[in-house]
Amino acid sequence: NDVARLKDGLVWAALLTPQGKYLADFFLVSDGDAILLDVAEVLAKGLMQRLQMYRLRADVTIEETDIAVARGLGNAPEGAFPDPRDPALGWRAYDGRMGDAADWEAIRVAAGVPESGIELLPNSTYPLEACFERLNGVDFKKGCYVGQEVTARMKHKASLRKGLKRVRVTGEAPVGTEVLNGKGQVAGALHSQSDGLGLAYLRLDRVDDAMRAGDAAVRLREDG
Repeated sequence: NDVARLKDGLVWAALLTPQGKYLADFFLVSDGDAILLDVAEVLAKGLMQRLQMYRLRADVTIEETDIAVARGLGNAPEGAFPDPRDPALGWRAYDGRMGDAADWEAIRVAAGVPESGIELLPNSTYPLEACFERLNGVDFKKGCYVGQEVTARMKHKASLRKGLKRVRVTGEAPVGTEVLNGKGQVAGALHSQSDGLGLAYLRLDRVDDAMRAGDAAVRLREDG
């Protein structure tokens, strides 16, 4: 993504491999002369190592903080930032305020937002197949970045052959359960699920109305 967007608020971005595959996703927010990077704890150590490697001789200090992240629903109050991925995700704040108690997993799944370690797999997932464009996580007009060539090439394809889709799930199936279509062909895999909705990584040419993941029926949502 383009850090020039920081003037407008929170930016969601990712670090990629040279092959254009996902390594880590994070939020960026301007904090005076600094940039605060908000990343899941499980990704923090690896991301820090990568950033130190890319720093080279630049006069930049990269350090960890103990700033707490708060999340809330609705319009962002003063001092908070709208989540740039989807309005349903509300806002994020870094000033010590309390967040809202909410079923964030259900909200995330309903909005079709991928999660690291579930839908976003390091060294495996391509961001455009994981809805980064729909979720404002990529900029095709900014300068060069690691993985840009592959990402740009995928953007200019006539259509993607695979991708993360929002689905309706009737029944239960473990995360990662294989999805079969009505012909018995492997169509993909079912991932996060909540309240009858789910996220599935699918081969789009094998999608039909008779898909199943184990004992669960799987159908594309109207908003896909």
